Amino acid sequence: MLTMKVIKFSNLRTLEALLFLGVFFSVFGYIAHIMGTSNMLNTMMNTAYKLLIDTVLYIMAITVLSGALGSLFIEFGVVRLVEKVLRPLMRPLYNLPGVAALGGVITFLSDNPAIISLSKNRNFSRYFKKYQMISFTNFGTAFGMGLVVLVFMAGRGYVAPAIVGLVGAIVGSIISTRLMQWFTLRAYPSFEFEDATEGNSEEISLKSEGGIFLRVLNSILDGGKSGVDLGLSIIPGVLIISTFVMILTFGSATSGLFTGAAYEGVGLLPYLANQISVVFDFLFGFQNGELVAFPITALGAVGAALGLIPKFQQEGLLDGNAVAVFTAMGMCWSGYLSTHTAMLDSLGYRPLISKAILAHTIGGFFAGVVAHFTYLLYLVVF
Repeated sequence: MLTMKVIKFSNLRTLEALLFLGVFFSVFGYIAHIMGTSNMLNTMMNTAYKLLIDTVLYIMAITVLSGALGSLFIEFGVVRLVEKVLRPLMRPLYNLPGVAALGGVITFLSDNPAIISLSKNRNFSRYFKKYQMISFTNFGTAFGMGLVVLVFMAGRGYVAPAIVGLVGAIVGSIISTRLMQWFTLRAYPSFEFEDATEGNSEEISLKSEGGIFLRVLNSILDGGKSGVDLGLSIIPGVLIISTFVMILTFGSATSGLFTGAAYEGVGLLPYLANQISVVFDFLFGFQNGELVAFPITALGAVGAALGLIPKFQQEGLLDGNAVAVFTAMGMCWSGYLSTHTAMLDSLGYRPLISKAILAHTIGGFFAGVVAHFTYLLYLVVF
């Protein structure tokens, strides 16, 4: 019996390897057929290098500064103050306890994984029912790297559209959180009444000790260091995902020939998007099929998606509406496909991973739609 199981497993692995090789050679064979193998390889290397020098280092500078700022906000009670201001909104908007606002603020200043440390804090999770704690992952993910996204867009000269995008992300977070609660209660009705944990009655403390100067110095240095770590963590996503997406998005050189230079590609995604351009134009206001590359990339990593912005701006494809939609979908999705699985698994709710991903996909989609129509309203009013 054991031998049969080993043989079946071996056959399954062999089939998996053959399928992978088939898909791998089909995709890269298609690209090489159009671009030429040498040009394809050169374009991949040159694009990755350009992204590293022109985009990654710029994003890292932002993460270092925003990390220092976020650490100062935590150290001197600004996060606690914001959390108290937002606390009354949590129950009517998200059906979450008031303390959940702390998760939104902290992930906005840092990244999605901050939710895990909060969720595992028994003192924090005692305020939640089980179904609320599960949906808390969706809530926090909707604001991951929010400050970095806003500063990046504002640095490109799009302050108002970025703020409009934040409004869209908030709406998307509400939809994702509420929908996840509905999915959870349908699967586990008893979670509506079960507490997430039995913690003690202490308040969450963000206090620190020491003189003002020492606290400021430690905050900016520790926050800057965390920004460096975050900046380093986005490098694989930007170089790998963005390079691949760019090859599928952009076309040949202006001469119509492939030269192996950075940012050349086969233009597959725009071609597919243009087949249903009416849909993208109505829902998101995208006038060019190449713009769909941003939300597609944001599914895996919003840092990688930001790597597309300089090229879009250089090509003249970027406008206020696109920035609003990008900000909303980038912030709301913020690489949830790569984080939801690990986050829910670490919290012990693996069977609900697929439902969390579905809820967040829908939430991010509507975040973009709301951002588009809100920006149109902004243009009318202002």
